[in-house]
Amino acid sequence: MTSHPSSASPPAWAEALLRLLLAPKDRDSVSGDLLEQYRDAIVPTRGATADAWYLRQVASFLWRRAWPWALIFSGAFVMRNAYDWLVPTTDFHVRSQVTTYFAIGTLLLVGFGAAWRSGSALAGIVVTVVASQIAAVFSVVGSSVLLAILKSPEIDRAIAGSGGIDEVYLLPFMMIVPAVILGTVAGVAGKLGRRALSRGNS
Repeated sequence: MTSHPSSASPPAWAEALLRLLLAPKDRDSVSGDLLEQYRDAIVPTRGATADAWYLRQVASFLWRRAWPWALIFSGAFVMRNAYDWLVPTTDFHVRSQVTTYFAIGTLLLVGFGAAWRSGSALAGIVVTVVASQIAAVFSVVGSSVLLAILKSPEIDRAIAGSGGIDEVYLLPFMMIVPAVILGTVAGVAGKLGRRALSRGNS
């Protein structure tokens, strides 16, 4: 960052990420307004910490894109845990199928929606991955609260019979792998779908 506010620039990668998340019609106006505020108001008053302010603004855009999906995803995970613990079984086939298809469908919707909005397949990947990891944190917190409320020897046995406590705390973060794969597929589909619609309307 230079010492002259009028020529100061935030990290290039952060500005690129911001533009990636925005719809094409908003890309120049929103990023331009944020850059203007950064140069005119933030750099003169905050100096070396101006970049941190800009990063927080970009993070807030990414958060707004990801958190609703993360809440849906984690809610399903916590409810599945609650069901497994309160209604134990030795046959998890149907439950696993329902959970798996719901997870796949949710991740595909995240990636498709982000790519459709921005016209970028990369946006679909980024938002899907971030949503999966926010969901992981939500899931761990939600499951921990649930475990604290329901704690009993019966619940401990049910947890052991449904995959163990490690699965409760590690599996959500492992969803980053399918998030990358499904985010890529959905991102490409969203980009191509938007492009096809634009050509059809032109």
